Amino acid sequence: MTSPKKFTMDCSNLPAIAAPAHSGVRDTPHWTLDWIDFSRIRIETVHDNDDLFYLLVSASFVESGSDTYTRNLVAHFDTHPQIADWLQHQWEPEELQHGRALRTYVQTVWPDFDWEAAYAAFFAEYAPLCTVEELEDDRALELVARCVVETGTATYYQTLRDLTAEPVLTELAERIRLDEVQHYKHFYRYFRQLNAERGLSRARIFGALKRRLNELRTSDADIALRHAWAFRHSPAEADEMPFEQVCQRLYHRVGALLPMEQAVKMLLRPLALPHRMEHIIERPLACIARRVMTA
Repeated sequence: MTSPKKFTMDCSNLPAIAAPAHSGVRDTPHWTLDWIDFSRIRIETVHDNDDLFYLLVSASFVESGSDTYTRNLVAHFDTHPQIADWLQHQWEPEELQHGRALRTYVQTVWPDFDWEAAYAAFFAEYAPLCTVEELEDDRALELVARCVVETGTATYYQTLRDLTAEPVLTELAERIRLDEVQHYKHFYRYFRQLNAERGLSRARIFGALKRRLNELRTSDADIALRHAWAFRHSPAEADEMPFEQVCQRLYHRVGALLPMEQAVKMLLRPLALPHRMEHIIERPLACIARRVMTA
């Protein structure tokens, strides 16, 4: 499942972006937690919103565990130092910062929630699943899989942003969304670099897209959500609000708001389809995807 007034995701310039130069580390300063004034949070407007609680806590767990799978990715791309350097020195720090920012927001709004204990339980289940064996053997195809993940996160944070008018959350979700769009652009650029040498067929690229899409609803986000739910409720309360019911409600709400057209554009890009074909299939695919998400 791995987001608030409607903005559109600007991905229209992706095909024209040149391959990254040098390490890919940004030239301009990246935002820090000091830029977010958590004291301005309008707690009363979000405190009783259970959906926001679950979406924010589960996202904070996944982002906070980023260093675990980053190590695997860095090792996987050890023969591509440009990519490994970017992963280690830009992507991982930014992902971990997302986790710290979301955790700070959660602990400010819901101070009684034991974030540390819930995260420890999540991580105990999540960490063993982060293995090199889970990655695509072909490095170019792993970059395709990363494009799927970044598509999911970028659209998730856009939806999260659009779910509330609370100004600090709107600002935070937008900052993270922009980071995730930039991450997508880097993975896509690196894929094009490697695929210029590999020349992978569309069938193989589509296979990687499909495999990663199939994992989205049964992977880290579901584990994170389950532990957020478990530490949110007492056993008696859990009987009144079963986990499956919470999941269904959240998937339906998020799925109804996700910018599917943008997501489909981003997912189709690695296939390098003829423009006319892309244009014909984008809207039907977006409709199908929304039906699946809200089922």
